[in-house]
Amino acid sequence: MSNDLTLVTKPLEIANGLPNSHYIDQSVYELEKRSIFFEGWPGLCVASEVPKIGDAIPISFMGMPLLVLRGKQGEVRVFQNICRHRGMILVKERKNIEGAIRCPYHSWCYSTEGNLLVTPHVGGPGINTHPDIDKNTLGLIEVRSYIWRDVIFINISGDAEPFETIHKNLMTRWKEFEQPLFHGGEDSKFLLDVKCNWKLAVENYCESYHLPWIHPGLNTYSKLEDHYNINEPNLYSGQGSLLYRQFLGDNGAVFPNFADLSDKWTDGAEYITVYPNVLLAVQKDHVYATIISPTSTTTAEEHMHIYYASSDTDPKMRKDNCKQWEEIFIEDIFVVEGMQTGRQCSGFDGGRFSPAMDGPTHCFHAWVANKLLNFNKTVSA
Repeated sequence: MSNDLTLVTKPLEIANGLPNSHYIDQSVYELEKRSIFFEGWPGLCVASEVPKIGDAIPISFMGMPLLVLRGKQGEVRVFQNICRHRGMILVKERKNIEGAIRCPYHSWCYSTEGNLLVTPHVGGPGINTHPDIDKNTLGLIEVRSYIWRDVIFINISGDAEPFETIHKNLMTRWKEFEQPLFHGGEDSKFLLDVKCNWKLAVENYCESYHLPWIHPGLNTYSKLEDHYNINEPNLYSGQGSLLYRQFLGDNGAVFPNFADLSDKWTDGAEYITVYPNVLLAVQKDHVYATIISPTSTTTAEEHMHIYYASSDTDPKMRKDNCKQWEEIFIEDIFVVEGMQTGRQCSGFDGGRFSPAMDGPTHCFHAWVANKLLNFNKTVSA
């Protein structure tokens, strides 16, 4: 079968999907890591995971050890989780850092702002300075980051256009939801492990075509015919609903709505992928963010976080709402894992798209293909 990515970038009506190698080949996974994840703005985690001053969480991002820190001024920043001396891992588990970050190897110490503070015996026993060791240039290596809708997006290469420039269109589209978000806490998040390439989880989220068969319960009140495609080539894609049913608790209780929303959101909702790996939803009474974290060529994690318009919401309702969303996401697992197994068939050519229903998925495939094609041109130039 052809691995020609230009077939993927053709118009929807005649395009092929991404070839099998893009789901099972380790060399392609490594290429995507460099061209899509390190050069772009993938989602890493959410800022709510480090709520207090000094909170720190180590995260392995596609093999690279990173550290998310909330500094003394309350700013959340991301650093490479290594000492500048010999590259030793600094923080191994979630913790709150009250003083300095101390390297367990030779005790070099850093502030929560990343500054190098102390270098014990660096000039010899009992001598903690050396003229050739400039502390001002040996702080922690910061990873460029941007926080939107609580998601921490990172650009490891440091070369991408500003996040707010790339995503201006989407940020404008959802401007009405630019108001305080309150994470529901431990009862408003879940983690799912899926045995599939990260792209299959993303492309499944993009479209509503599968609703009648994979989500029959959801389809009883959010029917296929009530959905519309969101196709923004080279930007983002997803689906919208014209008939969102607000979550109901006991005795018909509802969550508070976000303030001053236009009539569009009275019954409407939208579900969009911020390329490459963040699945977002906006609805009048709650929103969510799901970060797809690749863990290998054929495995990924789905990290879901749910937010509300008020910090004062009923715990049982939050828990029930989260359970409902978890059940919906679990219904998709056999599909994405089944497609992953299907990528072992040599006769599969990437598949064809429904011109009417698969526009959002094709947008995502074409975006991936263009990123790889452009990266290859840059490397070979």
